[in-house]
Amino acid sequence: MKEAHFTVTGMSCAACRAAVTRVASHVEGVSAVDVDLLGGRMKAEYDETLTTPEAIAKAVCAVGYGAQEFDPRENTGRKLWEKRQKQSEEEISALKSRLVISLVLLVPLMYLSMGRHLGIGLPDVTIGDCDWPVDLMLLPLFAAPILWKNRKFFTSGFGALAHRNPNMDSLVALGSAASLVFGTYSYVRMIMAILGHDEAMRTHYSHSLYFESAAMILALVTLGKYLEARSKQKTTDAIGRLAQMAPKTAVIERDGAETEISADDIAIGDILVVRPGDILAVDGVIVSGHGSLDESSITGESLPVEKTVGDTVVSATRNQNGSFRFRATRVGTDTTLSQIIRLVDDAIGTKAPIARMADTISGIFVPAVIGIALITAAIWLLCGADAAFAVRNAVSVLVISCPCALGLATPVAIMVATGRAAKGGILVKSAQALELLGRVDTVVLDKTGTLTTGQIEVVSVAPAEGVEERRLLEVADMLERGSEHPLGQAVCRYTKEHNIAGVEPEAFEMIAGGGVVATSAGQTFLAGNARFLKERIADVELPEQEIEQLASEGRTPVLIAEMSGKYMGLLALADTPRETSKAAVEKMQEMGCRVVMLTGDHPETARFIADQVGVKEVLAELLPQDKESAVAKLQDSGRIVVMAGDGINDAPALTRADVGMAIGAGTDVAVDAADIVLVKNSLDDVATAIRLGRKTISNIHLSLFWAFFYNVIGIPIAAGALYPAFGLQLSPMIGSAAMSLSSVSVVLNALRLRGES
Repeated sequence: MKEAHFTVTGMSCAACRAAVTRVASHVEGVSAVDVDLLGGRMKAEYDETLTTPEAIAKAVCAVGYGAQEFDPRENTGRKLWEKRQKQSEEEISALKSRLVISLVLLVPLMYLSMGRHLGIGLPDVTIGDCDWPVDLMLLPLFAAPILWKNRKFFTSGFGALAHRNPNMDSLVALGSAASLVFGTYSYVRMIMAILGHDEAMRTHYSHSLYFESAAMILALVTLGKYLEARSKQKTTDAIGRLAQMAPKTAVIERDGAETEISADDIAIGDILVVRPGDILAVDGVIVSGHGSLDESSITGESLPVEKTVGDTVVSATRNQNGSFRFRATRVGTDTTLSQIIRLVDDAIGTKAPIARMADTISGIFVPAVIGIALITAAIWLLCGADAAFAVRNAVSVLVISCPCALGLATPVAIMVATGRAAKGGILVKSAQALELLGRVDTVVLDKTGTLTTGQIEVVSVAPAEGVEERRLLEVADMLERGSEHPLGQAVCRYTKEHNIAGVEPEAFEMIAGGGVVATSAGQTFLAGNARFLKERIADVELPEQEIEQLASEGRTPVLIAEMSGKYMGLLALADTPRETSKAAVEKMQEMGCRVVMLTGDHPETARFIADQVGVKEVLAELLPQDKESAVAKLQDSGRIVVMAGDGINDAPALTRADVGMAIGAGTDVAVDAADIVLVKNSLDDVATAIRLGRKTISNIHLSLFWAFFYNVIGIPIAAGALYPAFGLQLSPMIGSAAMSLSSVSVVLNALRLRGES
């Protein structure tokens, strides 16, 4: 299976998206299709032995839309943002031009059409013995430019009808065209009445000139689309701020001289020079100097991070203090910033399961509305109403119906929420993951590297009676200097932090699975576990009770003794819980989530860590496949599971979970297997992501409810349901205004997510 990406033009509403999805899905060999209505894109998974991207694009073009394949890697980072901004600005500019001209001409048009009925019309001009109202004669002249300026509705709407895929433009075009045709018919009959001196007929048809309705429908829908486009532009603010963080230029060092070049021209291996205040253009490794970097644009963490030789640095971070040179390791579309933007953009382009319901409804919505409009006209005619009344109600049905609100509810909310999450260092890879987060009721957490820091540290020092702590640490440093074991390296880090340095050993031996032996100043010392010391010093006395206590607490003791048999003391080491773990677990439990810890460690060690962070359920001594099975068992019991982990051994469980979360510092395998990446390495973000998912789903449900409610209530009123009892008839102009505002309200509701945390 392969994946192809296309730009799709001509889509205006959810019915269009449903049509494009349906057509592309029916191409032989295509297994999955995601159509992004907001971005005008489509992603298709296909079997290359059965079809090609060209065949998929041809099928979409055959039903009236444009489709062209593109490489998503060529448009990332700043280029992607600038391209989207340009498209958005061009759309807004075109809509603004249409709107201004429509509104300017609409004012005199409404005055001419409505003024006579309000007693403020222009005086009649007498031609011969016929009364000829100049204001009525001018109506077509003012309506024609509005219709022409907004002809896109007719070309798109009737084009979609011709391809048997009617959309929202089809409803608008039919409503406006019906008003125009009936108005033209009435206008001709009115002129015939004037020429025939039939005053009664002239008066009758003068009330059925729907030129202002035809023009007003188009003007109000254009106003709605303009407001909608302006609102949608705000939904990508978070991505825009990220993209704009990357500088357009950078200073590189070549042949001993510094040169300023375009960021797009930086190559892997180039040496870049960074001074205070500079923003990094690419990722790399520091080769000289040091700096204090503000990484909030990437991680969301406000505190600056000290960097020196050998440390990695990433694009879009700002150097606050110090100067350094670094070697570029990732450039262009491979930088951290570009990857984040691509992940967010891909998530926006995917379809959440909840959107399928709206798409299914949208696929039959427009044809159903056209049918309802025809039935409305027929019923009123059969009931004895005149043609003008029947047409007016049918047109109202056409223009008040709004499939756009249904289609926008999910993608706009997903776009805003994904951008909001990225701003806080939570990268969501798909809309499906975000939706599932809103339904999560069980959180499964790996221990090492997720609940804990993943780094062994000295947590306590216990010298034997008569031995000074400093002396014990000096011997420990001497013993572990040549060790490559994580425990030995942790001991050396601890002594270095406390400014303690032992002498260089005269002899050193490392025994696998046991410990180390070293000689200094003629004395031989040992460091290791209890079994190792007892094997080499028969009469050594060890604190057995203290050792057992440490083991029950999940701590590993490194015992130190002289070869002569004197026990000197011990250092207790452990992988300690993250500072945020306990508070994060409490938040998840307060949200009603069941929290389970999985680990390959000994049950006693696992239980000790679990008690420290507040986790009640623990599954220990698990292999990678056991972790995957544990997640599957929870799912089989009806739970919606999110799994957070950081290691290669977590990858099967991350993939199995409904939503997999990778702690940002984890392995590439874990990150690739996950649906969500937590850049800040904070377990707090698991709770934050779940909360955002729930608020997003709540937001979508609210928008869908009002979209359904609006159509269910609006269509019967437009059809004239209130006329028999209350004498109320909905004007097509009011219907078109209501339709436009319904779409805008959905976008504004989604924008509320920008303030969520």
